[in-house]
Amino acid sequence: MHPLDNPIWMALTTTQVNFAETCRLARRFQPEVTLLGAFEQPSRPAYESLACLQKGPEPTALFLLDAPDLPTGWSILETVPLLQMVCEKFIRPSATAESCELTEADVPQMLKLVELTKPGPFGRRTREMGTYLGIRQQGRLAAMAGERMKLPGYTEVSAVCTHPDFLGRGFAAALMTELIDKVIARNGVPFLHVRERNERAVALYRRMGFRERMTFHLAVVHKPQTATRAA
Repeated sequence: MHPLDNPIWMALTTTQVNFAETCRLARRFQPEVTLLGAFEQPSRPAYESLACLQKGPEPTALFLLDAPDLPTGWSILETVPLLQMVCEKFIRPSATAESCELTEADVPQMLKLVELTKPGPFGRRTREMGTYLGIRQQGRLAAMAGERMKLPGYTEVSAVCTHPDFLGRGFAAALMTELIDKVIARNGVPFLHVRERNERAVALYRRMGFRERMTFHLAVVHKPQTATRAA
């Protein structure tokens, strides 16, 4: 199996194991980092293991190869097609902008921008997963993008979002260019995930050299009555 066929699991068992919470057949990122979780193979015992990690009603976001088939007692909060795109030959855009690296002090503004633009699971500690860059305009965080999942040879570009007041200025492309340059300098391959229906974003990524590799089922799930938390 290619490592990108199960990127969350690969990240949590290799480069980002320091962020992992583990129970038997399931792993997830610490929930304040991100809601992403995974198992090597979906099965009833794997879901039971995931239930041990969940606290109360908190959800987990899974990338599944097939449509979700949940055991009894589980609920789906959201499920959408999710494109995985890989950039093996970067096409540099002309867009440039003055950016800054975002710090802990920027987290409240980052969370507000995420709440407004809905780029995907993002938590108070997501910034710790890699470099996050932002562009400020008129004293506001106008756009941001960063590194999320990391696994051997690959780094995910994520949380690419622009405030509606600042669309059309090339900010997303400029931030992505900086991040892609950093990944390539480390001899890595950039990849990303985007909702299939987000046509504006998909078009931008294609122009920058990203190509569709596969489609996941993004399934945000939870089990209201969880099992006893296990070590």
